Amino acid sequence: MKLSILDLVSVVEGGTAREALDNSAAAARVAEECGFQRYWVAEHHGMEGLAGAATSVALAHIGQGTSRIRIGAGGIMLPNHNPLVIAEQFGTLDALYPGRVDLGLGRAPGADQRIMRALHKDTNRAAEDFPQDVVELRALFAGDPRVPLQAYPASGAKVQMWILGSSLFGAQLAAMLGMPYAFASHFAPDHLDSALKIYRERFQPSEQLDAPYCVAAINVVAADTDEEAQLLASSMDQAFVALRTGNPGKLKPPVPGYRDSLPPQAHAMLEHVRQVSATGSVETVRAGLAAFAERTGVDEVIVAASIFDQTARLKSLRLTAEAAREMVDS
Repeated sequence: MKLSILDLVSVVEGGTAREALDNSAAAARVAEECGFQRYWVAEHHGMEGLAGAATSVALAHIGQGTSRIRIGAGGIMLPNHNPLVIAEQFGTLDALYPGRVDLGLGRAPGADQRIMRALHKDTNRAAEDFPQDVVELRALFAGDPRVPLQAYPASGAKVQMWILGSSLFGAQLAAMLGMPYAFASHFAPDHLDSALKIYRERFQPSEQLDAPYCVAAINVVAADTDEEAQLLASSMDQAFVALRTGNPGKLKPPVPGYRDSLPPQAHAMLEHVRQVSATGSVETVRAGLAAFAERTGVDEVIVAASIFDQTARLKSLRLTAEAAREMVDS
């Protein structure tokens, strides 16, 4: 099984953004040692608990501490940006780390309306322009002479472009443009199966890709025991509940029995949104990954988790890699 990582660059309670960025760089080194395929950082704005807002800068820091693993955005929310600027940023990353850079593109703003106003963007118009902006960005990397202004050092850069999605729109666009596709089932599981089906059925080969290539995300927290992993995962649960209730903040320490302490409505919401998860010992995670792989048939699985303690986080990555190896060996 091919495994990759999605990192929110979480700032823990009592910690700093610098510590979060250094922790992510350390996690990427462990991921490289363990054979993970790629290490992605997600763009979010206006959240003190997430340090990946300047995604290309965070990736430059992560790339400096690694040598083989692919690094990239999972993703850049293109409605927030001008394609020329993104081409320049990721062309620069490719110049620094040639042949290792991914650019996942999403249509959602990754922020609320206040951030969109601060960015001086028209949300509706930006979302409508997304397909056109993707095509323009691809042309900038290709050095297409029809583009009025070339982007340097992006022109000719070997950046691997992806379409991200949590609904059916991204699947349709990725299929039409012949691009690899990643589905955000770690927080939006409802359309997972339908999106993958549409992508595969409608895929049109392109210069970039001659056959469908898709990945899907799953929450994974691994520890020595199921009980320990459930405890570690409570930090991520708290973060999601805080986000959904309009009170996001820094990543909090684990809380024993957290889910059981929630009111019924919040508990049901969390159970639903976290249904695509594998939390537990190596054996439990192996079974969860195997079931997810069988259900989706994806070419690659991307794992996501926010763990408060850095030592536990790195151990979770190692145990997750062990679980994937055991699947192959069995």
